Amino acid sequence: MKKPFMLLPGAFDAMRALHGSIMKAGVPRATLELTNLRASQINGCGVCVDMHARALKKLGEDDARIFAVSAWRDAPYYSESERAALALAEAASRLSDRTDPVPDDVWKEAARHYDETALAALVASIGVINLWNRVNVSTRQIGGDWVKNYI
Repeated sequence: MKKPFMLLPGAFDAMRALHGSIMKAGVPRATLELTNLRASQINGCGVCVDMHARALKKLGEDDARIFAVSAWRDAPYYSESERAALALAEAASRLSDRTDPVPDDVWKEAARHYDETALAALVASIGVINLWNRVNVSTRQIGGDWVKNYI
């Protein structure tokens, strides 16, 4: 199956509209892209790993920040607010890995750095990327140069 969201009438437009709303909430674009990249790594989505790494590069991010995102806890390249967002992205992408999927300390740290609107945008963004990951992985979508057109 090729591009499932293009087959469902209105689905791609709905996803774009949600993305637009998230982008207006005040979370830095680089933070959103870092969390999208990390969730996509966790979920094994080649399309989204490729796309969000390219988006970070297009934003002018250093290669070190892009390459080390899977090991962000042990890399010096991320701010405290980015670390909080990455921890939230990991927890919310691995819901079944623990009895308390998003521990209070992870949530409180994110809430310390983001107001309620920005935190809502982060949670929505993490949910959206997980949906994209699951659709792409389930239908074996392949990343590559075509993703440049969507960044």
